[in-house]
Amino acid sequence: MKRFQRTLALVLCGSMLNLSMLQSAHAAMVSTEEVARLAVTSAPDSGHARLAAVLARDNVRGEMERLGIDPASAQERVAALTDEEAANLADQIDKAPAGGIIEAILFVFFVLLVTDILGFTKVFPFTRSVR
Repeated sequence: MKRFQRTLALVLCGSMLNLSMLQSAHAAMVSTEEVARLAVTSAPDSGHARLAAVLARDNVRGEMERLGIDPASAQERVAALTDEEAANLADQIDKAPAGGIIEAILFVFFVLLVTDILGFTKVFPFTRSVR
């Protein structure tokens, strides 16, 4: 019975925390001018401009030269892209992971570390099981 009461108390505490985080929404009329102003100020740069900004960076130019690519010919190729192709390429560059595979390696390390501590595996010699 004591275990049931403790579980019920934890569930109720969690429910109360969730209730405290609720926010109400306020609706109002939005004028056409305000929508137009927001559309102009929040419009993303064109794909060509974003790609030109990437190609203008020194580290990108250095890496292209190291790989044997002429930065001027890369800029010419970017200029030859259609607006849709340039936007798609710029979006792919924006979504590319900056750290590469480091995040996945750290995730696997922490999962193995936790399973070692809980006693399910024995991968690392520096951990002691709680079992």
